[in-house]
Amino acid sequence: MTGVESALEADKLRRLLVDNGVELAGDLSIDLISGGKSNLTYTVTDGTTRWVARRPPTGGLTPSAHDMNREWAVTSALQSTSVPVARTVAFDADGSIIGAPCTVVEFVDGRVVRTAEDLAAYSDDDVAANLDGLVRTLADLHAVDYQAVGLGEFGRPAGFAARQVKLWARQWGHVKTRELPDVERLVEALSERVPEKARESVVHGDFRVDNTIIDANDPARIAAVVDWEMSTLGDPLTDVALMCVYRTGAFDQVLGFSAAWTSDRYASVDAIAEKYSTATGSDLGDWDFYLGLANLKLGVIAEGITYRALSGASSGDGAERAGEATAAFIADGLRHIS
Repeated sequence: MTGVESALEADKLRRLLVDNGVELAGDLSIDLISGGKSNLTYTVTDGTTRWVARRPPTGGLTPSAHDMNREWAVTSALQSTSVPVARTVAFDADGSIIGAPCTVVEFVDGRVVRTAEDLAAYSDDDVAANLDGLVRTLADLHAVDYQAVGLGEFGRPAGFAARQVKLWARQWGHVKTRELPDVERLVEALSERVPEKARESVVHGDFRVDNTIIDANDPARIAAVVDWEMSTLGDPLTDVALMCVYRTGAFDQVLGFSAAWTSDRYASVDAIAEKYSTATGSDLGDWDFYLGLANLKLGVIAEGITYRALSGASSGDGAERAGEATAAFIADGLRHIS
């Protein structure tokens, strides 16, 4: 049994569930479904009921990059809204039971569409319906009254976009593997063009099709949005732009496989943005700024994957080449902002 497979012990998880009022029908069976440098994700069953448990990786990255408190807070708060999230069950906030912070939620049946091969199971009409469902779900998230659901202290929405520019500029300084002057040019252009006014909402921070669970019988219905560890309060247009820039073919190189979300079977970036604008009844503001910022973020993320691989961290097949996509993202960002 590997370290990640044994990082969630059945007797400790049983205690966590029982302490939270869960009646168990039998012994727990635990299977790892996602490991590596992301939060470790497990399916859990007592033979009758299924749950999903998540905890940070056993090593390699700082706990702040895998904030279970953040994930728990937002999914708990969204339970009573129209945003589809798994029902929360138990939380070991300080790791006193599990040995690390750990969340447990109900298992959500459905499909995760990650690769182009996964998407091939859908007709063109299904793909179009799925996109409508994704956009509607994101619009519903951004419409949530975050104060009313108890998320008033979840982040600092004022000045969010300006802080994002500074954040990703700093991050570039930490992870760059070579000099790329266009990054500094893009940062400078974005800094000069930060919108003076912006809407404020809960933002997911990583929204695309493979961070959702799709109803197995209805591709237009999103059964649950998952992977909330990057969520905060901020400018909703950063979510929309990032979702759109993820559609860029260069993202396949970052992932190391042909993604469902980069497929040309989904609508164009312009069409997605228009769908969102129609669904929310709001305009897209300085849309080119947001596309430029999203490209900066993805360019730096790509570089960071290569940086970690060259530093000896295991980041997946082809990770040392992910940074080859950085220049393409930065060039796209400059094209939008110039």
